[in-house]
Amino acid sequence: SSSKGSIAPLPPSNSVVSARKSRPVWRCPAQQLESEVHIPPQTQDPCLDWDIAVPQKAPSVLALQHLHHSSWGSIVGFLAPTEKLLKDHSVPLATINSQRLAQITSDLDFRENPPQSDALSVLKNQSAVERIPSRVGRGGSAGAAAGRQRGAPSPVPGWGQQQHWAAGVISSSWCSWNHLAGLRNALREARRRHLENFYSRAKHLAANWNRIRTSRRTIIHIPSLGYSQHIREHIPDLALQQNLQMGRLCDILDANVDVIYICPLALSEELLQYYNKLLGLQAAVRSGNPEDMADLQDRFKILTPEAINSFPEHHMCLATVLKYSPRTMQRLQVLLQGRDAYMVGGVPHLDDLAVADQLQVPLLGSEPAVAQLYSTKSGSKRIFASAGVPTPPGEWDIHSREQLLRALSQLVLDNLEVQRWLFKVDDERAGDGTAFCDVISHLECYPWIQREQQGHGPEVWSESQARELALVKISQELPGLLAQHVQPVNEKRFPTWEKFLQTFLTQGGVIEAFPSSGSVTNLTVDLLIEPTGEVTLLASGDQLHAEGPLRSSGTTIPQRSVDPEALQALCLKVGEACKSRGVLGYFSVDFVAFTHPQTGEQQVWATDLDLCYSDQLALSQLLVYLTDGNVDRGSSILQAPLGAKESKSQRDQHEGPKPPAPSSPRCAVASSQLRHSSLSGISYNLLLHTCKAHGIGFDLQEKQGTVFVLYEDQKRHSLGMMQVTIGEDLQGVLLTFARNLFIIHQEISAPNMQGETNFKMAIRDIEAILGVTAENKLRLEEEQPWEADALKE
Repeated sequence: SSSKGSIAPLPPSNSVVSARKSRPVWRCPAQQLESEVHIPPQTQDPCLDWDIAVPQKAPSVLALQHLHHSSWGSIVGFLAPTEKLLKDHSVPLATINSQRLAQITSDLDFRENPPQSDALSVLKNQSAVERIPSRVGRGGSAGAAAGRQRGAPSPVPGWGQQQHWAAGVISSSWCSWNHLAGLRNALREARRRHLENFYSRAKHLAANWNRIRTSRRTIIHIPSLGYSQHIREHIPDLALQQNLQMGRLCDILDANVDVIYICPLALSEELLQYYNKLLGLQAAVRSGNPEDMADLQDRFKILTPEAINSFPEHHMCLATVLKYSPRTMQRLQVLLQGRDAYMVGGVPHLDDLAVADQLQVPLLGSEPAVAQLYSTKSGSKRIFASAGVPTPPGEWDIHSREQLLRALSQLVLDNLEVQRWLFKVDDERAGDGTAFCDVISHLECYPWIQREQQGHGPEVWSESQARELALVKISQELPGLLAQHVQPVNEKRFPTWEKFLQTFLTQGGVIEAFPSSGSVTNLTVDLLIEPTGEVTLLASGDQLHAEGPLRSSGTTIPQRSVDPEALQALCLKVGEACKSRGVLGYFSVDFVAFTHPQTGEQQVWATDLDLCYSDQLALSQLLVYLTDGNVDRGSSILQAPLGAKESKSQRDQHEGPKPPAPSSPRCAVASSQLRHSSLSGISYNLLLHTCKAHGIGFDLQEKQGTVFVLYEDQKRHSLGMMQVTIGEDLQGVLLTFARNLFIIHQEISAPNMQGETNFKMAIRDIEAILGVTAENKLRLEEEQPWEADALKE
């Protein structure tokens, strides 16, 4: 939407809707998607003949699937009870209005069976289908009446009473369906109103952003994971995963900012005191003296919605839980009275709009539909293609087995140097929906293809019949090869290729090449599209992989893999492409950098896009807070003043302004995903004292050392840890991080019970990064061999 012209002051909630007539027309993301996927005209609005015997094979179904690929999972879920309705009334074939179907399913936010009125409303032959249950009802009633008039006995004793009871049940069911339809209409109207107000407040925020960001303001942080229901159901410890961004509290580094952090867990007094002390270090960090610690409790609030335990089986995201917590909402309204304020969410959800509307504050983020559209793996590929940035060879919007085999066969033939191919489910997160296969090493016809290719030469090969035959051979081998050799990253959820493929084809997905290089680095860059449209780099980091090569578990800050200027140019292209599609707020881009095996030159591919506030950004905020540093917006390099030890009495003797302290670059290793089951057997106070005895702590004078991020104190099996160092000694800070993990493991584990942990995998990843072994480089204080003290998974 345009922000040109003068903007009136922010209207109250009850008058915002009236402004919608003058609002510029916002192009629906679904309309934009249709223009981008270039669907042929005859399939723009496919007339879907839903054959209850083989619906998935019908051409019209495939066309509909291609058109509405981003919501296909919801459509399939809606059609299942619709199909049952048709079967119950012996309707073998129904014609479905695809536009009405897409509209209905876009409004669904739960998985219950739809009302019969909704199920019937998507049928183009609705009137014909409706008459079938009506005729059955009238026929039965009329037949019984005629029999009674002739004096015929009831076929079963009590038959008339049973008919009356059945009629009552049917009548009651229809009343319930009508009531649900009314509720559904009210829900649609509320969501329409929330969306209208979201855009109206976004315009106000854009018009006043330069004033707001330099004035006294309150930021409401809601680290909600608003993924779709089927994804949230598979996130273990959903509340914990929503609380990994406690670093957002560090926005109070700006003296004009107060922070309200909505916490998805009930924190104990001990844990609240920990964060009071940690954030109270602000003045002490700047002076280098612990005695200067301040009490900043009036600058931040940690609020836990009262409904966090009210829906234990519903897997609700934090924004939804907050919406159903009236006491917390009332307190927020009191805290925000008379203040400039805005909300920063997590993964956008419709209930973020509802909460923002009730609080009458703008949301610094994208419309949920836009975020869901372009956060998918296929959606990110569309953004990258529009931005013109390099991406891996691949194919996206895969929705059928035939399409997958055809695309993969062609990709393998066109890229014979690629050893490994990745399969990524569109809507999954954190590597859960990823599988990989080393196709070339298992392809029996590969030696023959090599000989043929070399014999024909490059120019002749591209047009030869042998190449066509090679494509046939590959496509014939692939089904059996994939079934035997594909490895899902999350083997607990997807024990077989067929299980994975079912989810892949239901949600859609991408095929993507993995670099064929011995030197591969994944990195993440965090950016912000401000309300004024400016794209800003905030942070960058090279990924750590304690959970395997395709799952990020931490980061080294800042990134050292790619030239900062080249990386910035790529990121700004992606940012502009996102902005042109209505994306707003925080987002992150994943890249892979590697050395080309033939040319020896570095190549950089854009691989993933997440339209939300990232864990890395939260850790980077904590790093800046603890070092009193400044981030170079162009390169995201952190510069922090060197520490100076000076007593309070010495400072009092100095008159006049102090000269600025010399600064030095800093680097850090940080992880939000450290797990160890033995942590639950030790209190946080004891853990911190034990670490201090081993020299694991943070030096305020030097502004370097170790800081822990604590998430909850019920299970206590997860924590975050950051190791900060002066200068650019990445090797040294990695060694110290690994040493700290080893010491903590030794202190909390009994000899005969090592516990379940990913500490060892993190250490091994660091070893791989350094290219050295632990025995001669970690220099642990303990002289015990690593083999004898290996951490058990």
